[in-house]
Amino acid sequence: MDTSKAISATAVATLADRRLDWHHKAIPANANGTTHAEFLREKHTLADLQTPLLTLDARALAANADRLAQWCAAKGVLLAPHGKTTMSPQLWTEQLNRGAWGITLANFAQLRVAREFGVQNLQLANSLTDPQAIQWVAEQDSTILSWVDSVETVALIERTLAGTGAVLDVLVELGAHGGRTGARGVEAALEVARAVDAAQHLRLVGVAGYEGSLAHTADDAGLAAVRGYLADMRLLHEELLAAGLYGAVSVFITAGGSAYFDDVVTVLSPAISTGAETGGPSVDLMIRSGAYIIHDDGFYRGISPFSRVGDQPFHAGMYGWARVVSQPEPGLAILDAGKRDLPFDEGLPEPQLIGPVLGGAMEALAGGEITSVNDQHSFMTFDPQTTTVRPGDVVRLGLSHPCTAFDKWTVIPVLADTNSDQTVVDVIHAFF
Repeated sequence: MDTSKAISATAVATLADRRLDWHHKAIPANANGTTHAEFLREKHTLADLQTPLLTLDARALAANADRLAQWCAAKGVLLAPHGKTTMSPQLWTEQLNRGAWGITLANFAQLRVAREFGVQNLQLANSLTDPQAIQWVAEQDSTILSWVDSVETVALIERTLAGTGAVLDVLVELGAHGGRTGARGVEAALEVARAVDAAQHLRLVGVAGYEGSLAHTADDAGLAAVRGYLADMRLLHEELLAAGLYGAVSVFITAGGSAYFDDVVTVLSPAISTGAETGGPSVDLMIRSGAYIIHDDGFYRGISPFSRVGDQPFHAGMYGWARVVSQPEPGLAILDAGKRDLPFDEGLPEPQLIGPVLGGAMEALAGGEITSVNDQHSFMTFDPQTTTVRPGDVVRLGLSHPCTAFDKWTVIPVLADTNSDQTVVDVIHAFF
């Protein structure tokens, strides 16, 4: 894929000129004032950094990106990774390099970041209801797909664009009871589609939905809820085809977070079409998995399709590092990383290794557990009969949920291989 047409390589390259200093808590004090490029030329290692810290693993990131890109190509489906996971144009570039259609985002501010870095194909996994955002999208020289889930939203966009020649491409979003956004049921979604068809400033180019809000497990009940919802998405698409409500010669069906993308493809891929069979538009299926490139040692480790079937699972690509600042009573250590440093919403950090210095030899921390986190501290319990913990010791933490790890850091060091070569090979910039 010619990435120069998908994202501005020039804009991404300018990140190497950014100066790293006290604004960036991942950067050690003795590197204050160096540029990104200078920092990398100095060949820092993990031992040169300080806690609290979040690092990424270059080997794991590349393997994960390759794995899903190859799977999508084999299944004949498009990938528009949800960029809100990392908000990193550098990582978006890696995904686009591997054939991603474009980048999915969640709100207006995120769209502005993507356009600043020249991303050409974008999907807003949400409805445009802010008049400023509507006008801004209408003025962009790029492909931006957004969603609509109510007749009222259609009317709002029409009012905002009245008197202009702008036409926005939208997908009708199907929701479900207990879910998040989306028209509640196929009939409600058809009503929205008819409103789009009658509108002057909108064009219907597909069906969208998000199955991840309907289940949080991969047990029979969770998978049944997901698959039933996806079947309704397919039914909605078929109804739209039959009614001739699509306004384009090429349309999309899009669903799929990082937990159930295999079910999305199983249920919805039969709808893929060149259009020749039906005499209607061509139909592409697009998944939007975002967390996969980072993966984790928590929620996604347990629920990812590749983990569940044991088929070349993704690798954890992020780790937290925290130092013991107090060992106030037997079996309790207080670490210097908390809610403002590490994710905690989909499971608390998981103590894995402990050692006397950052970047030095470490050993397994059997029986260690993070029991709670404050803003700047974590409470770690351990068995004092089998484990010795001292102030100054460093703990490596497995983490859960990359989406709420990245938003706590402006820059994140990338190690060549966390378990062997701990040279810092890149610095990832995140724009939240």
